[in-house]
Amino acid sequence: MGRLVVFNQVTLDGYFAGVNGDISWAHRPEKDEEVDSFVADNARSESVLVFGRITYELMASYWPTPQASQSDPIVAERMNTAQKVVFSRTLDKAPWSNTRLVKFDLAGEIRKLRESGKDLTILGSGSLVSQLAQEGLIDAYQILLCPVVLGKGRTMFDGLQERLNLKLTKTRAFPKGNVLLSYEPAG
Repeated sequence: MGRLVVFNQVTLDGYFAGVNGDISWAHRPEKDEEVDSFVADNARSESVLVFGRITYELMASYWPTPQASQSDPIVAERMNTAQKVVFSRTLDKAPWSNTRLVKFDLAGEIRKLRESGKDLTILGSGSLVSQLAQEGLIDAYQILLCPVVLGKGRTMFDGLQERLNLKLTKTRAFPKGNVLLSYEPAG
C-alpha cells in the first residue's frame, strides 16, 4: 500500500498562504543551504506529486522555466519529470509534463493510487489536505515551520470538520531558523 505524505511550509502563526494566496514569504532572500539540500533530497523520491488547481498552476508556471532550471536545477529536473496528478473541476487541460487531470472523486482516486502501491506527496493544496485529512487518508505530514509571522492568511486545514490528532515523529532544526516537524495521525 502506498503512502500519502503532505509537505508544506507554514509561518510561525500557522499560515501556509498569506492574503490572496501570497507565498512570497516562503522564498526569503537569504539562502538556507541545509533546507535547500533537504528539499532536493525530499524531491528525490519516486512519489507521485498531487496538486489542487491553484498550486498546480503556480508550480506549472515556474518549474518548467529556464529561471527554475538555473536557480534550482536538481529540484526543477525532478519536478518536471515526476508523475503528477492535479485535481480540479475547472481545468480543461493540464499541459505540464507527466500530469494527469482528475475532475471527480478525490478520495476515491487517492485510494486507488495508494492501493496500486504508489507513494503520493501533496505540495501546497490546502483544500486537498483538509479534505483528505478528514477522510483519514494522509499518512504523514512534513511541516517546515518558517520564522515569519503574517498576521493573517490561510491554514492548510481550512474547512476541517473534526479535530485531527497527530503525534510528533521527528524534528529537525535548520541553522537559519526553519524547523521541520514530522507528524503522523495519532491512533
